[in-house]
Amino acid sequence: MGNLQLRPIESFRNRLRELGYIEGQNLIVEYRFAEGREERYSGFAAELVALPVDLIVTWGTPAAFAAKHATTTIPIVLGGIGDVINTGLVSNLARPDANITGFIALNVELEQKRLELLKEVVPSFSRVAVLGNSSNPLNRINLETAHRAAQKLSVAIEAFEVRSSEEVRSALRALVEARPDAALLASDTLLLGERRQIVDTMATSKIPAIYPFREYAEVGGFIAYGANISILFGRAADYVDRILKGERPGNLPVQQATAFEIIVNQGDGGAWADGSRQRAGARRRGDLRERADNKA
Repeated sequence: MGNLQLRPIESFRNRLRELGYIEGQNLIVEYRFAEGREERYSGFAAELVALPVDLIVTWGTPAAFAAKHATTTIPIVLGGIGDVINTGLVSNLARPDANITGFIALNVELEQKRLELLKEVVPSFSRVAVLGNSSNPLNRINLETAHRAAQKLSVAIEAFEVRSSEEVRSALRALVEARPDAALLASDTLLLGERRQIVDTMATSKIPAIYPFREYAEVGGFIAYGANISILFGRAADYVDRILKGERPGNLPVQQATAFEIIVNQGDGGAWADGSRQRAGARRRGDLRERADNKA
């Protein structure tokens, strides 16, 4: 259960096949995708509980909370989520709540690093726009973290929020009109579903932006920094296998991402600046690319 069927879902399916599960033969998968309408999650969760299913896999905070509110008995595996403790989803990583376990992308903890990376590329920036989803319980935590990080860098934050995919266009229009020096995208699956519109707007408006998921960079986003969600979903498939074979989800610790990647687009991403700033930015982007390569 998530917003859209993107590559991490395919990674999950591929790993299940490697573990011997064949959809339609020894495994039936019921897919539910909100497609930008997060109010659908509670209904989806109720449907899955009523079937009933043996296990629910979620992507993102809104989907995870919908599943948690729908059942206290059916196991829930978090395929990828930004935070579980501060949102109250679980109370203990080592011994999670009875029916919930999974994998954290640590997106909230990375907000400061994302701003620092932007500062390296655009040293003179003083105003940063943050695009977030106010219907996501993680949004408030993302914003608070971004504000703290911005204070350390002597940078002002201005938030632009949406509640559905239909509001993204107007939020982007307001963001562009505010003329920020740079932009930070909150970790949110609804926004991820609108990544092409977001990336195109930033490029056209010459606003350097940093994103939390590699999928943004794949459609031309300037810089992406975060965990590879496809890897987390592959690991989630291992948890699904163990639970289906009898292990209790409460005995499987919630695990945090341990590897992160920096992806820098060297082409149109530089169009935001004048010539001299482009040359300075190119040198810094080269440094970031080298750092990303060293992480691999």
